[in-house]
Parts: sequence; structure tokens; C-alpha cells
Amino acid sequence: MATITSLGVGSNLDLATLLTQLQTAESQPLVALEAKAKSYTSKLSAYGTVQSALGVLQSAAKKLSDPALFQTVTGTPTVSGILAASSTDASSAGNYSITVSQLAQSQSAIAAGQASTTTAIGNGKITMDFGTITGGTLDPATGQYSGATFAADATRVAKPITIDASNNTLAGIRDAINGADAGVTASIVNDGSGTPNRLVLVSTQTGEASSMRISVDGDAALQNLLGNDPAGTQNLKQTVAAQNAKLTVNGIAITSASNTVKEAIQGSTLTLVNTGTTGLSMKANTTSVTGAINDFVKAYNSLQSTATTLTAYDADTKTGAALMGDSTLRNLQTRIRQALTTPQAGGTDDFKVLTEIGVSFQKDGTLAVDSTKLDKALGSNLEGVSKLFASATGSTSGYGKQIDALVTDLNSTGGSLKVASDGVTQTIKQLDKQYDAMQTRVDDTVDRYRKQFNQLDVLVNSMNSTLSYLKQQFDAMTASTGK
Repeated sequence: MATITSLGVGSNLDLATLLTQLQTAESQPLVALEAKAKSYTSKLSAYGTVQSALGVLQSAAKKLSDPALFQTVTGTPTVSGILAASSTDASSAGNYSITVSQLAQSQSAIAAGQASTTTAIGNGKITMDFGTITGGTLDPATGQYSGATFAADATRVAKPITIDASNNTLAGIRDAINGADAGVTASIVNDGSGTPNRLVLVSTQTGEASSMRISVDGDAALQNLLGNDPAGTQNLKQTVAAQNAKLTVNGIAITSASNTVKEAIQGSTLTLVNTGTTGLSMKANTTSVTGAINDFVKAYNSLQSTATTLTAYDADTKTGAALMGDSTLRNLQTRIRQALTTPQAGGTDDFKVLTEIGVSFQKDGTLAVDSTKLDKALGSNLEGVSKLFASATGSTSGYGKQIDALVTDLNSTGGSLKVASDGVTQTIKQLDKQYDAMQTRVDDTVDRYRKQFNQLDVLVNSMNSTLSYLKQQFDAMTASTGK
């Protein structure tokens, strides 16, 4: 059978337009499915917006749930350049008088000068240990002790360093010491003399117990260069003695192997910079707490604003937002508000509700902060404010901890927001399957129409050809009879 490549050519009918109209009619259910899928996609996107707003609220709540936030204490010296102070214990707040009489320092010693840094010196094994030098006298000119004793620090393990043909030059010995992580750094200083290259050894730790003792098992040249026992043979010249930091806090003498002095004031760290006397005022850092509470209020209000936008109704267009009338959003808002209005357990003098520290709900459902009232609460009862938001490990009290747990529950498997989001996602997948199936049916129906129209075109074309032929025959017969 002949085939018509363009519909309507054979029959001279507008079959192509008719087929398009039929296709449009058959596709109407697809349009409805698309609109439905778009609605659910908007709803899923709206749930994502809610989850994002909840995430910001949860981050703010987590910050408030940490007791350490309320323990931060700022130290302010009355004389600058002597020390810095910080604390994570609110009980350290107070005023102190501190005198730093001596800073902790590392021992430094130098070896005899060498003409070259690349000439082999000798082979052997170097062992470094550390301890305290006591008694005896130190000759400032030679940098060596006489009559001293050395008490090794048993807590530090000595590390042997092998010196052989691969590293037995001054530069090689320097690199071997630095690569051994043995508690000493080595460098080479050129003093400009005839044998200018001096190996400089510095203990990596400060304090009296970090004085060096170096034993050498090997060639005499290596022994003569590095062997050094403060209580015996000394081939190094001490240029800086190891010493502890010494200070007094309110007249109490304190020593420290480091210039970072911990717990001299309970829960505090003093960083010593120079010697001298200074006052130190330790005050609770309520600024960070105020900022965290304000951030929490902003996060809560942002969630409320998001909810309002997602549930709004436009009277002009008579359309509602994606979550208008949505029970999931309404319920999670109710749960969060209930959590924030439920009093906390506590003692007689503890804060139990947010209004007691100046945080209260407004008529529109948002929170507002009375800064004057909040500052007064922080200044008079910081511990009470801490208990209102935070609690020790294992406890579930505190608004910060409770809101954190609530948001986690909403987003976890089985949580209302998670269930709602998963339900919408599943519906979208089902609509996609329905759309694909219906698209296939529409395509099949239109294809059937196309084939039928093609057959009609061929048939009408054939009939027109027959009509033309018969007309020619009748015309010919008429012409013949007329003669």
C-alpha cells in the first residue's frame, strides 16, 4: 500500500492540525500531573528551607548548651608586657597581684669551632639525656661547671643518634640531631674566627630539668666535639643556663618549667612575657554569653519568619504558599515553643524561665531581649544563667540542650519533619512514574491516530485517483458518442 509522508497531502484534508489537536487533548492528564508534581516539589523545597532554619537554631542552641561558654574568664593586667591570662573557670574571677622575678628558658651550649662544615670529624653514637644540674660553680668564661651533680629526668627517654660516613661532617651531625627528634635543635653559627663554624645546641624544652648531658661512644674527635657531662668532662660551653620561671601570686611563691603557667590561679593559664610586677583583674566574659543568647533569639525569630512566609495566603492571586495549612510545620513550631516555655528544674535561687533573664515572647510569636535585664542577670548570677541553658554531661536540662535534642529528633529517622519530607519525596517519585506511563499511553494513542490518518489519506488519495480515471473515461465516451 502506498504511504503518505505528509498528512493531508493525499486527501487534501488538514489532518496534521487535527492530529495536533488530538494530541493536545490526550495530553491534558499530563498537564494535571505536571501541576501536581510541581506542587509537591515546591513543598519539598519548603521543607528544605525549614530544615535550614532549624539548623541555624540548632547551632545557636548547641553553643548555649556548652557549660564552657559560661566559664570563660578574661584576664586584664594593670601593667602591659609582663603576662597574659585566660581562664575557663568562673571561680577564678577576682583581683590578683603578680610578680614575675624570672622567666623559664632553655639551655643553650656551643661546641668548639671547626674550619669546615664538610670535613669528616669522626664516627660513633651520640646519646642525649636531660636532667637537673645542682651544686658546684659555673665559670662564666668557659661556660663549664665544677663540682656540680646531674640528676637525670627519668620521665624522658634518651635517643641514640648514629654518626657514620654518611653524616660525620659538622653539617651532617647538625642534620642528624635535628632529624632524630631527640629534644635538641642544632644549628651552625659562623663567628668569623680562623675556625669559625660553631655547632649550637638548644634544648627544645624550657626549665631546670631540661639541661643536656651528651655521651659519645666512638671516635675521640667526635667525643672531643660533643661529649658533655655537667658533673664530669665538658667539651661544650654553656651560653644560656636552663632555668624555671619564678613568680608570686598574691605573695605565694610559684615555680614553673614553662612560661605557660597553668593552675597557679585555679582554672587559669598565665603566659609570662617579661619580669616585673602587675595587678591582674579576672572577670567573667559575659560578652560572649550575651552574643550567644542574642544569636539564639535571632535564629528562633528567623525560623518564625520562614514559617510565616511558607504558610502565607495571597488574596490578590488567591493562592497559598507551599506549606499553607501544613500540620508538620505547625506542630514543630508548637513543640519548640512548648520547650522554651516549660520551666527548668533548679534550686531556689536558680533561673527557671527565659523571662527571668529578659527573654520573652511577643504577640507575634517572636522572641525579644531586654538587654538591661539580661545584663543584670549575667552580672548577678552567671551560674544561674548557665543552668538555664546548659547542663553537665548526662543531664537533659537546659534550654540549649533541649532545643538541640528536639531539632535532632525532628530530622532523625521517624522524626516528623523527616517523615514528611520522605513522604513528599516518595510521592514525587510515584508521580514521575505515573507521568512516564501516561506519556507512553499518549504517545501510543497519537501514533495510532497518525497511522489511521495515514491510511485515510492513502484511501482518499486512491479514491480521488479512481474518480479522476472514471471521469476521464466518461468524458472520452461522451466525446465519442457526440461524433
